[in-house]
Amino acid sequence: MTDVTGTRGEDRSDYTAEESRAIRRRSLRLLGTLIGPLRGQLILAGLVLVISTALRVAGPALIAYGLNNALPAVIDDLNWMPTIGVVAVYLVAGIGGAALIGWYAIIAARLTQAIMLELRTRLFRHTQRLSLEFHESYTSGRIISRQTSDLDSIRELLDGGLNELVSGVLYGGFTLIALLLIDWQSGVVLALMGIPLMLLMRWFYGRSQVLYRRSRVVSAKVIVHFVETMTGIRAVKAFRTEPAGDRDFGAVSDDYRKVNMASIRLFGTFEPALMAISSVTLAVVVLWGGVRVADGAIEIGILLAAVLYVRNFFSPLQEVAMFLNSYQSATAALEKVSGVLEEELSVPDPERPVDLWEARGHVRFDDVEFGYGEGRVILPDFSLDIPAGQTIALVGTTGAGKSTLAKLISRFYDPTRGVISLDDVDLRSLHPKDLRRAIVMVTQEAYLFSGTVADNIALGKPGATMEEVRAAATAVGADAFIQALPDGYGTDVNKRGGRVSAGQRQLISFARAFLANPAVLILDEATASLDIPSERAIQDALQTLLADRTAIIIAHRLSTVAIADRVLVMEHGRIIEDDVPATLIAGDGKFAQLHAAWQQSLV
Repeated sequence: MTDVTGTRGEDRSDYTAEESRAIRRRSLRLLGTLIGPLRGQLILAGLVLVISTALRVAGPALIAYGLNNALPAVIDDLNWMPTIGVVAVYLVAGIGGAALIGWYAIIAARLTQAIMLELRTRLFRHTQRLSLEFHESYTSGRIISRQTSDLDSIRELLDGGLNELVSGVLYGGFTLIALLLIDWQSGVVLALMGIPLMLLMRWFYGRSQVLYRRSRVVSAKVIVHFVETMTGIRAVKAFRTEPAGDRDFGAVSDDYRKVNMASIRLFGTFEPALMAISSVTLAVVVLWGGVRVADGAIEIGILLAAVLYVRNFFSPLQEVAMFLNSYQSATAALEKVSGVLEEELSVPDPERPVDLWEARGHVRFDDVEFGYGEGRVILPDFSLDIPAGQTIALVGTTGAGKSTLAKLISRFYDPTRGVISLDDVDLRSLHPKDLRRAIVMVTQEAYLFSGTVADNIALGKPGATMEEVRAAATAVGADAFIQALPDGYGTDVNKRGGRVSAGQRQLISFARAFLANPAVLILDEATASLDIPSERAIQDALQTLLADRTAIIIAHRLSTVAIADRVLVMEHGRIIEDDVPATLIAGDGKFAQLHAAWQQSLV
């Protein structure tokens, strides 16, 4: 996957021209898919804005008519009808334009909220579906940045900036047309002064594009550093790394300050230059118009209208410049968001899924090869047969491939070559709902979500009754401590399970897995957080619960291995020993050495 279409290299600001074009096309594709379903509302908003802008632009022309025609009629003939007519039309145009602008604001707000709802939901849905490989290489801080500050930048653009641009461009265009109609010479002056104006806008756009892309990169780094520090606050406190964290965060924050100051200096150059062009244009129009009024070539009302039109032409340009600020920030944010949304699933759902209603739990590896990304091969030419209902224990040193094996069985990853099957069905062809129902993994992390103990256990079986939840907790020996909690099963475990101990979190995750009642249960270092009394308390429960299902136990603590029917000793991605525990203990192989060392550690 390349740095342009994926997210692996997205936090950069040094894109080549070709990469920038590819990213822009990607962002426009995303924008098109968001806007497409709202085409009707967009057309309505456009019509309302065009009519309201035309009504607003009519004001100076009506003033010119009043000065040149209506006022002389009153002075010469005491005829008030032209004046009354002009005032009435002026009021209708003003009130009508204001009402239409209000309507447009409501339509635009609805469009913005509809787009943001779809984008936010789509981003969450896609990020959740992405494979484990993505989440192991993409930090949580960066994902949070996509869902918060980046989406906020896009919302700010749609809320105000885009309205300012569209209304500003329309207003400027209509103003130029009106000026050309009432006094083409002043219109030509304005058009000629548009050349330095366009050069200024082009310079500002190009420079701000670079600065705001850098700003988004540095902003993401600030969020990542903050989130990771707060997430790992226990480690920060334990190792007293606050001073180093202060220095690192201070350095990142200073980079953010510098890029923001560069943006402010850029705008500080642009705005005075814009005012200078506006002043020169207005001076030329007044000077040339005054000469022509003195010669009788045009009337004073026309000159006044021309001056008003020139002033009105430049007024929204400052808003357009503010839009460019929002636009650059939102464009950089949209690039990041579109990068995540274009990230492809490394473990895609099957096009023609095979249903497996009643899984028995027969797992087989046939000539499997696997390595993470483009790194070294972890499992070279690996074959293994696990009959249904058998409990096997995977033992070996760190890096032997045990957890990799578990992740492949759970289909967190797909093999580079070969087939992994469940009941003779390739996991890549198995229907996702059947796969998740048939295979469950309990990891060392034992993650608990905010909510009650009962809610966390019920994740294993949505819609489970309280009786089923309690039965699962009782089976793994968790019922006693849960009942002792302040509100029993209704106790809020707090963020990430902070209200219960590590061992209790692990028991709750056990109850969750056993409630799911999978055909294949994987315990990946799942007893690592249990103290010796807790571990002994669940041995009988484990034996009972694993009796009728296929189980793969990965553990360094060999006390857990004792309940296995079969022990596999792994080394460098290969099985070097395979037998029942008693036979391996009685031998002189690797497992016998590990077991002897473990026994000595208990003395």
